[in-house]
Amino acid sequence: MSPYAGSMYHGSPLLLSLLGPLTVKRIDGQPSHLLCSLVFVAADILNSLLIRATGQTLQIAYRQSLRSLDLDMISETMEILPSGDIAALIYLWNPFTIAACVGLSTSPIENLAIMLALYGACKRLVPLAAFGWVMATHLSLYPIILIIPIILLLGNGPDTPRKLFLLRRHVYVLLLCGVSVKRYGGLWEMFTSMYGFILTVQDLSPNIGVLWYFFAEVFDFFRNFFLIVFHTNILFMIFPLAIRLHHRPCFLAFVYITISSMLKSYPSVGDSALYFGLLGWFVYELSEMKFSFFLFCVYIGVSLLSPVMHNLWIWRGTGNANFYFATAMAYACLQIVLVVESVSAMLNHDRKLRKLSSAKLQDGKS
Repeated sequence: MSPYAGSMYHGSPLLLSLLGPLTVKRIDGQPSHLLCSLVFVAADILNSLLIRATGQTLQIAYRQSLRSLDLDMISETMEILPSGDIAALIYLWNPFTIAACVGLSTSPIENLAIMLALYGACKRLVPLAAFGWVMATHLSLYPIILIIPIILLLGNGPDTPRKLFLLRRHVYVLLLCGVSVKRYGGLWEMFTSMYGFILTVQDLSPNIGVLWYFFAEVFDFFRNFFLIVFHTNILFMIFPLAIRLHHRPCFLAFVYITISSMLKSYPSVGDSALYFGLLGWFVYELSEMKFSFFLFCVYIGVSLLSPVMHNLWIWRGTGNANFYFATAMAYACLQIVLVVESVSAMLNHDRKLRKLSSAKLQDGKS
């Protein structure tokens, strides 16, 4: 029987092949979900290691660029803030990461594919970057926009990923999926059950996003129109941000991940855990970001109020959908403020470096 025959499973057949046998195997005296939990814990540990390694690479590259601009004093102060270690600790001990792992969400595996792509791009390992990007796109579709920062990271060197190369990796993943779903159905059934389910927002169960409430209230006559509006909203932001932040591809990837986690059909706390970890890469550049303490406090408040409102509405029946939707709206607004303020702080930091560099050149000439 096909796993896509009903309405219970809408994930990748590769994930089903990996996690399905683990749900059947049991260890005597242990919970049935123990083996799956260990897989998610291992994925989170690998994510933190990749975040740390990528952060160290970014810090070395940033320090070298400062020295090339004769800004050695700033380069020396960066020794106090190891951004790679900070980012890994933020991701590993983030309550959102722990909640996603305890809730047996597949987001750690999706985050692992994204981190493989970013790590491979930073290390200029084209096969790893291509494989990670294709796997991340296959698992959740939205990482397809990360192709722009990945290409920018790889640069215009001899190992630039060609279109044919990425196509080969994509065909390879499709071949694996075809083998996995051969006995269940076919690739078309997989596409309609996975990506069609994402794009059409069929499940209106409450989550931390805002689309479930909107499409529960909108008239069916306007449903297709607003589906196009919400999905193209992400696409409208891609190229302006790429033009403005092309010199910082890793920060561009952070912005893309934050925007997609805010506007995707079925967001989870695991998505927020990833961009919070990536935020630690830029702990020095974003040290002057405005409203940082306000964002921190409101994030904590929303994180505490959201399960309370969900309990009041779903389980106790003493509230209504507006209780929980208010926290979801506040959460979306916080993500918008985070993106705007972080981009503004990064641009101000780059502007400050340019001024310091030009002032030093003028002093040298005089």
